[in-house]
Amino acid sequence: MKKVVIIGPAYPLRGGLATYNERLARAFREAGDEVRIVTFSLQYPSFLFPGQTQFSTEPGPTDLAIDVSINSVNPLTWWAVGEKLRREKPDLVVFRFWLPFMGPALGTIARRIRRNHHTRIVAITDNVIPHEKRPGDRPFTRYFLSACDGFVTMSRAVLADLRRLRFKQPAQYQPHPLYDNFGALKPKAAALEALNLDPKFGYLLFFGFIRAYKGLDILLEAFADERLAQLPIKLIIAGEYYEDAAPYEVLIQKYNLESRLVRATDFIPNEQVANYFCASDIVVQPYKNATQSGVSQIAYHFERPMLVTDVGGLAELIPAGEVGYVTKAQPKAIADALVDFYENSREAEFAAGVWARKKQFSWSEMVAALKAVAS
Repeated sequence: MKKVVIIGPAYPLRGGLATYNERLARAFREAGDEVRIVTFSLQYPSFLFPGQTQFSTEPGPTDLAIDVSINSVNPLTWWAVGEKLRREKPDLVVFRFWLPFMGPALGTIARRIRRNHHTRIVAITDNVIPHEKRPGDRPFTRYFLSACDGFVTMSRAVLADLRRLRFKQPAQYQPHPLYDNFGALKPKAAALEALNLDPKFGYLLFFGFIRAYKGLDILLEAFADERLAQLPIKLIIAGEYYEDAAPYEVLIQKYNLESRLVRATDFIPNEQVANYFCASDIVVQPYKNATQSGVSQIAYHFERPMLVTDVGGLAELIPAGEVGYVTKAQPKAIADALVDFYENSREAEFAAGVWARKKQFSWSEMVAALKAVAS
């Protein structure tokens, strides 16, 4: 049994990172380890957080030990957390690194811990070259990464970025595990009823926080294609705007799409995630750039076909023609694939492919990878 600490977002914070870290903690516990999470009392200052709130309104997990103690802009908390863990001497500390802004805080904590000459420091690196660049990205990232003993990446693209930055520590690619904590699959009819959606229509799903790099504008232009306009289908937009909604509203009005949309542009609580995925025929990720996406792993869990664009590491987990489509990040390419999907009734075929593939994305393999790069 190892004593493990995970450092990153967790309850009372909300979102995919928190959900992932909590599920990872349970996977370590299932492997027989003692585990707790250290998370943020303040994750983002307001200028970095464009959403409505960083905090969950749902009840917190009762089965996990979560210490809320890191303030991302208060160095005194970085020192205090690092010193506490230095004295405790856990065997393994797993950092979640997704944004250069977090480099100073997480790097300082890691350096304090390392002074005990016992704890191994590993990082799950979502990105080492961010989607949206800001001053200080490179030195902040290097400050953190240079304090680690090893890395696990969830896309080969990020692994290549690590090598491009000349980091030589052990590093391993391990696919993003299934998000299997949003409940069980349910019949499409039940999900449609729960969302009060008309079963006479088919539904495409765009899911997650809305940011420029995720390409909702490309999808809206694709959905304006006359061939799709003739089909009895609607597009569900399920996720909170993390930027100005005005450019998207311009496209909706320009192409007269309002009657063909289902808007759910608030934060989607965990208990509703199953309904949105199970009500949908296909999950569309029209990203302009990406490394990996947790949305794909929710779609795998709910056995939904997918369309992704050929950017970053998205296509690594989506075998084209088996579980869905990989297209260029262009409106016509996306529209062509969606026309094929509906005109040739490919939902059942792709859903069967998803079911066959989903078994490879296990949490136990992620735990094993983290331990391997730490050894």
